[in-house]
Amino acid sequence: MIAVKQELLAGLAAELEKRQPGAASKAVFETPKAAAHGDMASNAAMQLAKPLKANPRQLAEGLKADLLALPAYQKWVEAIEIAGPGFINFRLKAAARQQVVGEVLRSAERFGCKGALGHKMLVEFVSANPTGPLHVGHGRQAALGDAICHLFETQGWAVTREFYYNDAGVQIQTLAMSVQARAKGHKPGDALWPEAAYNGDYIADIAADFLARKSVKSDDRDVTACGDIEDLNAIREFAVAYLRREQDLDLKAFDVKFDNFYLESSLYTSGRVEKAVQLLKDAGKTYEHDGALWLKSTDYGDDKDRVMRKSDGSYTYFVPDVAYHLAKWERGFTRAINIQGMDHHGTIARVRAGLQAAGQGVAQGYPDYVLHTMVRVMRGGQEVKISKRSGSYVTLRDLIEWTSKDAVRFFLLSRKPDTEYVFDIDLALAKNNENPVYYVQYAHARICSVLASWGGDAGLLARAELSPLQSPAAQALMLKLSDYPDMLMHAAHGFAPHDVAFYLRELAACYHSYYDAERILVDDEPTKLARLALVAATGQVLHNGLAVLGVGAPSKM
Repeated sequence: MIAVKQELLAGLAAELEKRQPGAASKAVFETPKAAAHGDMASNAAMQLAKPLKANPRQLAEGLKADLLALPAYQKWVEAIEIAGPGFINFRLKAAARQQVVGEVLRSAERFGCKGALGHKMLVEFVSANPTGPLHVGHGRQAALGDAICHLFETQGWAVTREFYYNDAGVQIQTLAMSVQARAKGHKPGDALWPEAAYNGDYIADIAADFLARKSVKSDDRDVTACGDIEDLNAIREFAVAYLRREQDLDLKAFDVKFDNFYLESSLYTSGRVEKAVQLLKDAGKTYEHDGALWLKSTDYGDDKDRVMRKSDGSYTYFVPDVAYHLAKWERGFTRAINIQGMDHHGTIARVRAGLQAAGQGVAQGYPDYVLHTMVRVMRGGQEVKISKRSGSYVTLRDLIEWTSKDAVRFFLLSRKPDTEYVFDIDLALAKNNENPVYYVQYAHARICSVLASWGGDAGLLARAELSPLQSPAAQALMLKLSDYPDMLMHAAHGFAPHDVAFYLRELAACYHSYYDAERILVDDEPTKLARLALVAATGQVLHNGLAVLGVGAPSKM
């Protein structure tokens, strides 16, 4: 049906172009909100009416007549109806809907995917300070980032996943002092316990291992503790390595893999920060005032100019961000996406201003941002706020251990990033239709059970005659399958993996309805093979969509 849509779209585009040069771009099919209105719809007549100074409904009637004269429309379209002020609704023949089954089975895991574009994209996400375990907010960011990467990979982008480590600054110093205090025998609540110190049990664990002179190995470092409680630099180095390893384990449990880790400290040691500042100075985009260096960020739409270097000589936090994004651009990433918490909203304008002011050819609006809200966790009707492991918040590992990796991923991706989400642990554990991930995975497992009961050669299904698929339930299921490629495209462009979660729930509902409406393993062989082909195609699309979200597709439940 994908090929059918392309044929019909080409016909519509040609007819629009005849009426107004350049109007072919308005040839778009939408899915009607109500199934009774048809299989596809177009508002092209209403878009063309004003520039052509024509009545939109009359224009739609003329388009209808010309489209029905085209061979592709005669072959695949049952009827064209004009509705309202000029909507054009298309009803497809059963044979057109049936095409999608073969397309899915032939393309398998590549169904809905596009060929390589030759463009590089960098997606930065999680980027947690190595000062404690990953919290639930980091989990939402990890799920979002990984799913957005998968989405753009389906659209032909070469995607690199990057974790930016803030391994320099006040928080790292606080971490070292917290571990030192624990190593000296102090604990939270003691008179000598630092006021700003981190209080979780993990600080005591780091201190104990430091005193025991243990070694820790993370992705980019291998550190052995010296055990000297007066050596704050040694404590800092060991604590960062320890927490990097812990975060690596959290990410492994969540099945998130990064291609690259970029250290904030390297921006200073490599001279990138100083180079970025000099570029801005040379471009005439800075000035001195009250002993501080300012960026003329209002020249680029910011609400006020921003301090770059404070009077004490230290840089404000957005300056290394500018240097970091210049490095992204220099590495050939023409598209960059940052997945960050809502608290980063204020940095967007100043970072983009700095990049434009540097005069290095960085595209306007670079990078893209996806901002997300935090997550509340509920259990037994009560909010869970504190984890013993962290001392102040629920960790990602807690959530995975309480439920499962699949449940955490699916739940955290089931809402728009900028909407608050309440994670209900009891719901995530429920084995019923109210649990969305269970509902979708059960549909896949149900399909696997049907195919296993049949036990035939899967190759037969790709060659099955599909004409028996005539029932309303079968037709509805095939239409839903045909929506998958366009859904992927729009979800990628909108940074919206929640669209995939919504689609999977709708597809699962269509399958459950079909399964309840028609017996699959009937005696009539052609009918059985056609129905099995539809079932197998549905299973494949469920598998593909779950993979985009990083969720498993179990064969048994």
